[in-house]
Amino acid sequence: MEQIFELLNGRKNFVFVGEAGSGKSELAINFARALAARQETPVHFFDMDMTKPLFRSRDAAASLEASGVIVHFMEQFMDAPTLVGGVNPLLRDENAIVVMDVGGDHIGARSIGGFAPRLNRPDAAVFYLINPYRPWSDTIGHIDETLGKILGVSHIQLTQLTLVSNPNNGSASTTAQEVIDGHRETIRMVGEYIPVSFCCAREELAEEVAAAVDVPVFPLRLELLYPWLL
Repeated sequence: MEQIFELLNGRKNFVFVGEAGSGKSELAINFARALAARQETPVHFFDMDMTKPLFRSRDAAASLEASGVIVHFMEQFMDAPTLVGGVNPLLRDENAIVVMDVGGDHIGARSIGGFAPRLNRPDAAVFYLINPYRPWSDTIGHIDETLGKILGVSHIQLTQLTLVSNPNNGSASTTAQEVIDGHRETIRMVGEYIPVSFCCAREELAEEVAAAVDVPVFPLRLELLYPWLL
């Protein structure tokens, strides 16, 4: 994990985008918690999800706040889309770290279009997660289509992207070998175009995965588990 944060030295604003179900929320939650543990600068976590899917990072608000993270989200009324406020002042604040979990695919990515001037600056990092076990990340054509739509509505520059490999089958039963095989498939698909900076794996699998892949591994403690997935 230290190698990952060394790569991001000098950044204060972090955004997580990708296909719906790619694992953005799990990584964003764990990333914010790790940031809060590393330094004294306040870490502000924004749940930007306006599309009201099944998994929302706001469901882990109590756990994040217990780790010292300040959580921001807007309650929704039925299916009405809502956008949390207070983002821009904190993006500009040199004494605040911002982590933004953006709702699924290009529909959710519209929520950050107005913040693009700040997010395209050198002090920001935009993580694009690829899960090759998802139907719209399983070929280079699908990845290119989904990524193109997300960049189009968010106005994020391609040069701002940090690609992250997050191979999982959507449950706590994913094996280390599935992570390793999925990561290798991700590299095969996109490595020729944009390098993958790191790979994600459940914390109990991280050591085994790290021994088999050629990038740093970010260990995940799963937060958004529902009874039917256990």
